[in-house]
Order: sequence, then structure tokens, then C-alpha cells
Amino acid sequence: MSQNTSSAVMQQRSEPHDSLDDFPTPPWAVRALFNHVIYRHPAFFYRLAASNAWEPCSNRGYMAMAMKDYFRRVYTSDIFDYSEDPATVLCQDQVTDFLFPFSESACIEAQGVDWIITNPPFRLAEQIIQRGRDIARQGVAVLVRSAFLEGVDRYNTLFSISPPTLMAQFSERVIMHKGVLRDPSKEYLDVASGKMKRPSTATSYTWLVWIHGMDPRPPIWIPPCRRLLERPGDYPNA
Repeated sequence: MSQNTSSAVMQQRSEPHDSLDDFPTPPWAVRALFNHVIYRHPAFFYRLAASNAWEPCSNRGYMAMAMKDYFRRVYTSDIFDYSEDPATVLCQDQVTDFLFPFSESACIEAQGVDWIITNPPFRLAEQIIQRGRDIARQGVAVLVRSAFLEGVDRYNTLFSISPPTLMAQFSERVIMHKGVLRDPSKEYLDVASGKMKRPSTATSYTWLVWIHGMDPRPPIWIPPCRRLLERPGDYPNA
């Protein structure tokens, strides 16, 4: 019997409880957050340049690398030290668990932080959102699988109490593969099949943004924009 590869099945990406949930974020998806979501509100266009941000699940640094174009300062941390990985483009400032109290760097503890922006592990996303909203002065933005919007428990504990200010669904797929960031325009050798393949995914993603003092707005769709937002050096060499 052949494998069922329908979207309904393949979107059920699951990781062991103790997994790092290592799915690096393509920088273009981060730029889409600013260009097509946050910048729709003119007040933030000018405020961001004077603000700082913390990426607490920084992985190999791809998301933080893109964030540096929008903020005065970007702080990075992760529970795992990726500094020895040759694909790392920006080493984290700290190796720490964001969910632990007082995990802030000395600089953040002294000056505070304006934004928390990250692609959190799926199983910890709600906790990371709650802690981020407790400490960020301006807002929190998380990139989540669209399946995160489902679930009675999550509705009762999060969305019914604190709905996001902005919800932005990607209209094209954000391709994330476990442990590696791949250029969607280039084929790679799939070790399991021994064949060259084009990167693809059946998982859809959504940006959720909580902005202090701003009421929830209608959901929006991020238009196809990968090719427009990609930059040289976004992807590690094969």
C-alpha cells in the first residue's frame, strides 16, 4: 500500500516531547511579517527603527538576521547552542530557556524589550506567547503552523481570552525542513530515495501578532512574495 501523502495527513508534523523542533525559518517569511502585516499600520513603520527585539528561539539565526533590518537592536537566545553548526549565520547572545523566569540578558533586564518575535516549538508556543506578552512593551509576533489555530483547549486558554491583534495567513507555502534551510528554487538529494527533489511542504503557516493597546483586526492574507523578498545569502550553501 502506498503512503498517504495528502495535505490532511502530511500537515500532522509531530516532534518528540524532548525534541528541539528544529525547523529553520526562511528569512523571506520574516520580511513578509513587516512588509505585509505590521507596516500596514503606519504608526509602527517609524517606531520599529527605534525599538529593540528579542528572538528567543533563534536556532541558526536566519530569523534574527532578517529582523536586524527593521530594529535598532536584536537580541538572540536559544535553549540549544548552535554556534558550532557550520550553517549558523548568527550565533545567539545567550544559551537559555526563554520560559525560565529571569532568563533575560543583563541588557534586556536593564533596558527592557519592545518586541518578542520567534518561530516557537509547536508544543510550547502558547507558553512562549504568554511569557512574551508579559515582558514585551510593544508586541509579540509568532510564526505558527496554521493548525495552531485549532483546538478547544487553546481556544479556552488563549484565543477566547486574548485574541491576536493581527492574524496573517501565508497564501504560498513557507518551506521548512527539519534541521536544514533549503532554497526552494534548487533541487537537493533526498537520501531516503536517492533522487533529486525540489523542496516542498504540505504544512501551512500563519503569523499571529499581539500589539499592546490595539484591538483585534480582521484576518489578512500575505500575498505571494517569496521571490520579491528573498536576498542573496539567505540560504546556506548546499
